[in-house]
Amino acid sequence: MCLGIPGQIIEIADAARKLATVDVSGVRREVNVICIEGDGPLEELIGAWVLIHVGFAMSRIDEAEARATLEILHQLGEAQDEIEAMRASETMLGAGR
Repeated sequence: MCLGIPGQIIEIADAARKLATVDVSGVRREVNVICIEGDGPLEELIGAWVLIHVGFAMSRIDEAEARATLEILHQLGEAQDEIEAMRASETMLGAGR
Protein backbone atom coordinates (compact mmCIF):
# COMPACT_ATOMS: atom_id res chain seq x y z
CA MET A 1 0.00 0.00 0.00
CA CYS A 2 1.27 3.48 -0.85
CA LEU A 3 0.71 6.06 1.82
CA GLY A 4 0.86 9.81 1.38
CA ILE A 5 1.51 11.79 4.55
CA PRO A 6 0.24 15.39 4.80
CA GLY A 7 2.77 18.09 5.54
CA GLN A 8 2.98 21.86 5.30
CA ILE A 9 5.77 23.57 3.38
CA ILE A 10 7.51 25.98 5.73
CA GLU A 11 10.48 27.10 3.64
CA ILE A 12 12.36 26.57 0.40
CA ALA A 13 15.58 24.84 1.40
CA ASP A 14 17.29 24.76 -2.02
CA ALA A 15 15.48 26.30 -4.99
CA ALA A 16 18.03 25.01 -7.51
CA ARG A 17 17.45 21.41 -6.40
CA LYS A 18 13.67 21.97 -5.91
CA LEU A 19 13.86 21.12 -2.19
CA ALA A 20 11.51 22.45 0.46
CA THR A 21 11.31 21.91 4.19
CA VAL A 22 7.97 20.53 5.34
CA ASP A 23 6.49 20.14 8.78
CA VAL A 24 4.72 16.83 9.42
CA SER A 25 3.19 16.85 12.89
CA GLY A 26 6.18 18.70 14.32
CA VAL A 27 8.82 16.74 12.41
CA ARG A 28 10.69 18.68 9.72
CA ARG A 29 12.03 17.04 6.58
CA GLU A 30 13.26 18.11 3.19
CA VAL A 31 11.18 16.97 0.23
CA ASN A 32 11.41 17.47 -3.49
CA VAL A 33 8.66 19.73 -4.87
CA ILE A 34 9.20 19.23 -8.60
CA CYS A 35 5.83 17.42 -8.92
CA ILE A 36 3.88 20.40 -7.59
CA GLU A 37 5.88 23.41 -8.74
CA GLY A 38 3.88 25.86 -10.78
CA ASP A 39 4.91 28.57 -13.17
CA GLY A 40 5.73 31.02 -10.37
CA PRO A 41 8.63 31.13 -7.94
CA LEU A 42 8.94 28.23 -5.49
CA GLU A 43 8.44 30.66 -2.61
CA GLU A 44 4.75 30.72 -3.56
CA LEU A 45 4.57 27.17 -2.16
CA ILE A 46 5.39 28.28 1.39
CA GLY A 47 2.36 27.59 3.58
CA ALA A 48 0.89 25.04 1.16
CA TRP A 49 -0.27 21.64 2.39
CA VAL A 50 0.99 18.68 0.38
CA LEU A 51 0.84 14.90 0.33
CA ILE A 52 4.34 13.46 0.73
CA HIS A 53 5.44 10.06 -0.50
CA VAL A 54 9.02 8.72 -0.69
CA GLY A 55 10.55 12.17 -0.33
CA PHE A 56 8.39 13.93 -2.91
CA ALA A 57 5.50 16.33 -2.49
CA MET A 58 3.12 14.52 -4.84
CA SER A 59 0.08 16.82 -4.76
CA ARG A 60 -1.32 19.90 -3.10
CA ILE A 61 -4.25 19.51 -0.70
CA ASP A 62 -6.24 21.97 1.36
CA GLU A 63 -5.76 22.37 5.10
CA ALA A 64 -9.05 20.65 6.00
CA GLU A 65 -8.10 17.55 4.01
CA ALA A 66 -4.63 17.57 5.56
CA ARG A 67 -6.00 17.74 9.10
CA ALA A 68 -8.60 15.02 8.43
CA THR A 69 -5.94 12.73 6.95
CA LEU A 70 -3.59 13.32 9.89
CA GLU A 71 -6.43 12.48 12.30
CA ILE A 72 -7.19 9.23 10.48
CA LEU A 73 -3.51 8.28 10.45
CA HIS A 74 -3.32 9.05 14.16
CA GLN A 75 -6.36 6.83 14.81
CA LEU A 76 -4.85 4.04 12.72
CA GLY A 77 -1.68 4.31 14.77
CA GLU A 78 -3.69 3.98 17.96
CA ALA A 79 -5.54 1.03 16.48
CA GLN A 80 -2.21 -0.57 15.59
CA ASP A 81 -1.01 -0.07 19.19
CA GLU A 82 -4.20 -1.78 20.43
CA ILE A 83 -3.70 -4.71 18.07
CA GLU A 84 -0.10 -5.13 19.23
CA ALA A 85 -1.21 -5.01 22.88
CA MET A 86 -3.84 -7.66 22.17
CA ARG A 87 -1.24 -9.88 20.47
CA ALA A 88 1.08 -9.48 23.44
CA SER A 89 -1.64 -10.43 25.94
CA GLU A 90 -2.68 -13.41 23.78
CA THR A 91 0.92 -14.64 23.79
CA MET A 92 1.10 -14.27 27.56
CA LEU A 93 -2.18 -16.16 28.05
CA GLY A 94 -1.01 -18.94 25.73
CA ALA A 95 2.23 -19.31 27.68
CA GLY A 96 0.29 -19.84 30.92
CA ARG A 97 -1.75 -22.78 29.55
